[in-house]
Amino acid sequence: MDPIDMMVTDANCEYLGLSRLCLMEAAGKSLGEEVAKIAVFSFAKPVNVVMFTGSGGNGGDAFVAARYLLNRGYDVEIYMLKNNIHSAEAKTNLDVLLNMKPRLSRLTIHDLTNIGDFQLAEDENFIIVDGILGTGIKGNLQENIKKAIEVINASNGLKISIDVPSGMDPLTGSIDDIAVLPDYTISFHKIKTGVRDADEELVGGLVTADIGIPLEAEYFVNYGDFLRLKNRSESSHKGNNGSVLIIGGSKDYHGAPAISGMAAFGVGVDLVYVATPESAAIPVKSASADLIVKSLEGDYLNLNHLGEILELAEKVDAVLIGPGSSINNETSKLFNVLVTKIKKPIVLDADALKQVDISLIKNKDKIVLTPHLAEFNKFFNKNLKFDLDSYDFNKVDENITQFQQVTKSINGTVVVKGKNDLILSGSKFRINRTGNAGMTVGGTGDALAGIITALLSQGLNPFDSACLGVFINGLAGDRACEIYGNGFSATNLVSFIGNVIKDGLC
Repeated sequence: MDPIDMMVTDANCEYLGLSRLCLMEAAGKSLGEEVAKIAVFSFAKPVNVVMFTGSGGNGGDAFVAARYLLNRGYDVEIYMLKNNIHSAEAKTNLDVLLNMKPRLSRLTIHDLTNIGDFQLAEDENFIIVDGILGTGIKGNLQENIKKAIEVINASNGLKISIDVPSGMDPLTGSIDDIAVLPDYTISFHKIKTGVRDADEELVGGLVTADIGIPLEAEYFVNYGDFLRLKNRSESSHKGNNGSVLIIGGSKDYHGAPAISGMAAFGVGVDLVYVATPESAAIPVKSASADLIVKSLEGDYLNLNHLGEILELAEKVDAVLIGPGSSINNETSKLFNVLVTKIKKPIVLDADALKQVDISLIKNKDKIVLTPHLAEFNKFFNKNLKFDLDSYDFNKVDENITQFQQVTKSINGTVVVKGKNDLILSGSKFRINRTGNAGMTVGGTGDALAGIITALLSQGLNPFDSACLGVFINGLAGDRACEIYGNGFSATNLVSFIGNVIKDGLC
């Protein structure tokens, strides 16, 4: 499991009612049990346990484990390399240990913020628990942490790392500076990608501990998914935060591409280009002076516009095809050529789904389709029903499996829009539960397509862009419903996109 996916899952547990403090308790209890098992297997008796902790969650897991090990009769020493604990849950569990005074348990806590020439005893009959660093480690380590890792590696004790050996990149398994070389690594919930891919001598024996995270925390999109968004650099300039091209509009429909464009701005992109027929250009321009509108001759998009559109596509990071384009043979020809020529990430929405040949996109990885059920069935030539609103496991499982069997025929990502949105890509799927009945109003799908395209332009992969996109769109719809009831418009929804993202990042 990639570290970011684990972080998102941890955070999303809270929105099911499972707090981080509960998860840390479960992780620490599991850690204590696994350390005890290893101790019995290796030494056939309780031995001293020496724990090294940092400022994050891994240290908190060690603090919890200490209580369980003390109850089993172990002597526990904790060497704290940091006294400024960043994790609130870790601080709570440290306070529990500090409140145990007068001391009736065989626990000693040492301040090792100034490590100096510290060394461990040469006795082999003890266990070292590495809870120094967690995820997100890159580059050279701080000197006291580096020294502690050197002390651990030089020791004769049996070494156990929590989740990831301190100093190892949890995504790649690479070591930029120095890392603990454990005899065992105990991972929670699922083994991290870097640990799985690293050589055995770098991670030791692998143990996976269940800490009670429900499947739904992985598969429901929620506020934790905002962790996937990159922070905007204070030194960034125009174009650094994404640029998109929207290809759509027609004589009859000009609101759709404008709504998509404004939704993309709501996500935070820097530039939005709209390629649209001249009959729609003036209405699109009037919707917002922020949109860069390329007026193309005629009432409908056609092959005569191919060169100009491809030139615009080269300037942007992601492309949306379809909103408001109408259906006719000339537009169909254009769209089918565009999906083969454009190499940037693509979103197909609305009328594009009715006109693009599936054979032309089936092998494209960087593409997102956003159909409602009728569009899905027509595009894939199926007749499926869509109903995930149930407590019946068999019913839900069967419904998801039916859609997976269909969408596995292409390499891209598919969003099936409904009361609960289903996002599928290969064997992966997730479910979004935001949104409300007021979102049946026209234009909310155009807003969704614009949001997903914007996220693609900012570097998220197609699956994550689709998942976070439907969540944001639903949140904005829920916010609009709170203010306007069911009488809100797609334009009202779009006006809340920036705020819901801001709230999600707080």
